[in-house]
Amino acid sequence: MSQRKRTTSNRTSSGSRNTKVAKSTKNTKNTKTNKNVRKKRKIDKASLIILIGIIVFGIPCIFVAWQLISAQLGSNSPVLGDRYENDLDPAITSSDLDSVESAVSSISGVESVDVQLATSTLRVYLDCSDSLTSEEIQAIAESAYTQVTSVLPVSTYFSQDNGMKMYDLEIHAYNNIDYADTDSYIYYILNQSSSMASYDVQLVSEPLDADLAEELRNQDSEDTSSDSSSDSTTIELTGEEAAEPESTDDTSTDTSSDDTTSE
Repeated sequence: MSQRKRTTSNRTSSGSRNTKVAKSTKNTKNTKTNKNVRKKRKIDKASLIILIGIIVFGIPCIFVAWQLISAQLGSNSPVLGDRYENDLDPAITSSDLDSVESAVSSISGVESVDVQLATSTLRVYLDCSDSLTSEEIQAIAESAYTQVTSVLPVSTYFSQDNGMKMYDLEIHAYNNIDYADTDSYIYYILNQSSSMASYDVQLVSEPLDADLAEELRNQDSEDTSSDSSSDSTTIELTGEEAAEPESTDDTSTDTSSDDTTSE
């Protein structure tokens, strides 16, 4: 009986020891697990900070690198632009230009016509008969304006509307184009920009201030004559300098002959 009690007590003490060992082992495992969890959390926080830093600094670097690469790739490509985007509506077509040329060619006194559309300006050049007077050429320019605007109405093509840029119109009427320096040369320009209410005609072959123009011509002629006189003076001086060595030789010859005579 006593042996059974001893056996039972031994088993009980052994079981309690095992229980304590198991609890101790479990506590150790829990402690290790908690440490591992804390380490993982620390690692996760550090990784998160590093990741955020990479994103914060990496995005601007990528953007700058992309800009540099794009600039390098497009360095030899022209930069295209259109300063009249959403303007010049309706546009003047090649068919309109043909119609304008045909209309102004029928004007009496016009020998040849040239119609050009450059950028946003329609230019009409009229080579008139050399025998026409100034008043007749001005009348031709104004008649050409009527013909042009009958094909291309002013309100549609040559007037700004709600800030939209439209075309400008220039009509050049002239004669004696090969003799622009003569008194018979006549040149009128009729101009109407899209911001003008009506056209303006100017005789550009005559100065607005005749006295000032004559003064400038005289000043120019004086400068030209002054330059010519200075050039001639330089030539004379050069000739005299070239003659000086000859006189020196003559003097030395005379001196040698005197020495011979004295001997």
